[in-house]
Amino acid sequence: MRKIKINNLLVVSPMYNKLKTIIDKEELHKNFRFLPEEEMTQEDLVWADAYASFNLKSDYDYSSLKWVHSLGAGVDCFLYKKQWNEDVLLTRTICSFGQRIAEYCLSYILKDLQLHDPFQKLKNQKKWHPLTPGLLNTQKIMVYGTGEIGQTAAKIFSGLGMEVYGVSLTGKNKEYFEEVLTVASHFSRLQEMNYVINTLPLTDQTAHFFDGRIFHHLTDAGFINVGRGASVDDHALIQALNQGQVSFAVLDVFNHEPLPEDHPFWHHPDVHITPHISAVTTPEEGAACYVETLKRIEGNRVLQNKVDFKRGY
Repeated sequence: MRKIKINNLLVVSPMYNKLKTIIDKEELHKNFRFLPEEEMTQEDLVWADAYASFNLKSDYDYSSLKWVHSLGAGVDCFLYKKQWNEDVLLTRTICSFGQRIAEYCLSYILKDLQLHDPFQKLKNQKKWHPLTPGLLNTQKIMVYGTGEIGQTAAKIFSGLGMEVYGVSLTGKNKEYFEEVLTVASHFSRLQEMNYVINTLPLTDQTAHFFDGRIFHHLTDAGFINVGRGASVDDHALIQALNQGQVSFAVLDVFNHEPLPEDHPFWHHPDVHITPHISAVTTPEEGAACYVETLKRIEGNRVLQNKVDFKRGY
């Protein structure tokens, strides 16, 4: 990697004050500006060598920057349907996202297997009716995306006895997966799955990826989306829920956020909604990854979080 000299760093985030407090303690001997999104101007960008944020604004010129860092795991806000200047280094945040997402998904899987909703209904009816909960070690789960997040999830699920399958563009086998299938071959296993989890980034290849063709292969499976909302055809998912191909859907990400008040997801009894919280960047973790990345850039060392802008992640 070519050596980049960074002097002026612009950090734009809703948590800018907390990031400033943490990063100032590092005594990096750099010029920093910490701003909320609504206060950033084009003059700030002209001043900066580097920019860190959760997204780019379409009406600003970022061409003078040397380095852009995503404070989140995803970079679709920076790359999807956009042209990227190859001379600008793009990195992303890597921290506890895999652990957080795995625990988020696991909570809903256990809720399903332990029959929380049926028992609540029986309680409301004042009925004593024993039902037998399911076991994790009898379940099959397919994780779309076998990167850092997907692999961490697979490690946790397989450690609890679940049979974990993965789907990736290459189909390259990875630890903790029984088998990794390609996009072309994954249909062969879908009907066996008890749960399907999306952790895919948003690219041209994954936009509306989860459509009627995929849902048609499922049989009473739980669907969890912690990747990107635009990877799912909303109408196809509702149809699959109504037809019993999908038993329930847990959705943390949506095509439009916040989710519009008139969206049918709000009213569907088998849809669980959370407001994009399955993998939150904390100020401490965000700052730690950002500072470590800066030090690696200045030391001309290998970056584990460098984004391949052609692949989109």
